[in-house]
Amino acid sequence: MTFVDVCALEDLVTERGTGALLGDTQVAVFRLADGTVRAVQQRDPYSGANVMSRGLVGTTRVAGADGAERDVATVTTPMLKEVWNLETGEVLDSGGKVKKPLLVFATEVRDGRVLVADAPNPLVEA
Repeated sequence: MTFVDVCALEDLVTERGTGALLGDTQVAVFRLADGTVRAVQQRDPYSGANVMSRGLVGTTRVAGADGAERDVATVTTPMLKEVWNLETGEVLDSGGKVKKPLLVFATEVRDGRVLVADAPNPLVEA
């Protein structure tokens, strides 16, 4: 896996997204309130529009495999309001439609620079 330098961490506004281009692949990059950075595909799986970086960042309480509940960072599409887990890409609220996950890209912050993997993580089955 190769990481691409996309911007300075200080260029990202907390809980706001920004678009980045990794070769021919558009990604949405988010700096969360806890200082971590997440990246997902820019293309909304439901509308087909490249708008995920304009989505609303939030949190949702989910139950893990062990039954324990925890809060996860989420993004809600600005188009049709579906909600995804930013860590896994799992759709948490599909608005009653077929569940379509988001591709998630690994991120790192090194020396104040945000790096995003040039290929998505494998899809995780829910």
